[in-house]
Amino acid sequence: MNHSGMTGAHVLGPPPAVWPPLDFALGALACCAACVFTNPLEVVKTRLQLQGELRARGSYQIHYRGVLQALWVVGRTDGLRGLQKGLSAGLIYQAMMNGVRLGSYSCCDSLGITAFHGGSLLSGAGAGALGALIASPAYLVKTHLQAQSVDAIAVGHQHNHLGVSDAFVTIYRRDGLTGLWRGVNGAVPRVMVGSAAQLATFTSAKDWVSHSQWFRANAWLTALIAASISGVAVAITMTPFDVISTRLYNQPVDEFRKGRLYLGFTDCLLKVCQAEGLLGLYKGMGPVFLRLAPHTVLSMLFWDLMRQQAPFLH
Repeated sequence: MNHSGMTGAHVLGPPPAVWPPLDFALGALACCAACVFTNPLEVVKTRLQLQGELRARGSYQIHYRGVLQALWVVGRTDGLRGLQKGLSAGLIYQAMMNGVRLGSYSCCDSLGITAFHGGSLLSGAGAGALGALIASPAYLVKTHLQAQSVDAIAVGHQHNHLGVSDAFVTIYRRDGLTGLWRGVNGAVPRVMVGSAAQLATFTSAKDWVSHSQWFRANAWLTALIAASISGVAVAITMTPFDVISTRLYNQPVDEFRKGRLYLGFTDCLLKVCQAEGLLGLYKGMGPVFLRLAPHTVLSMLFWDLMRQQAPFLH
């Protein structure tokens, strides 16, 4: 259940019946709660993906060498608050993205689309794409804020926003309404691919772990292991799209409101491969993977806890 597209597969038997709109709201809220714990990995992922942008290996200074070292460097240089950069924009994104995604997936479900062969996969990818499209401005601001740092460890273009509201206002004033949706051409394929990969692998991984009966006593441990197995597939398929998405979101803009580095998705893909090699598309894969399983399981756990309280919310 994360921004890459879980559909809220439930791990602990049938959930208590909750009024659907309230359930979607709880689902979106659960993702926001999980985001608080996984945001430092998002900060590190953004930095790793922007490091050595369009530069050949060995031709730039390496500030970040891996997840743990990057977390340490950011914490030491920017302080503990530095590890939670872009959190409020991340929370806005999670709430909008997941509210839309869960709601539209449920509509597909009630229309009977998910009953067809491959319908669940298509509905999940489509619902994720719609969520990513609507919530894109929040992800744009999140990327800008997470890329910002002190000069000593700065990577990528520095937008120097003062905060979330300042970022939205600055982008709107400079680039107009369409400027807030810059980079959406990278975000939608990223979420569709992540959605499809997670939907295709999570349930089967969960069934496999359940049937092997290693962890029968603990449904949450089963979910964590299933999410980790699924996370490998999602990280391998989604990271290249994630890198392109981050680059498109963070690139500087000229006076004609055009990106200075990339014309669009395909141009970015080709330029990264040309300058940085195929491995350039896998920058930040460590935090992408490490974030997936905890985020999925925490979202499910919080959603489950809130569903149990839901009868008292009426």
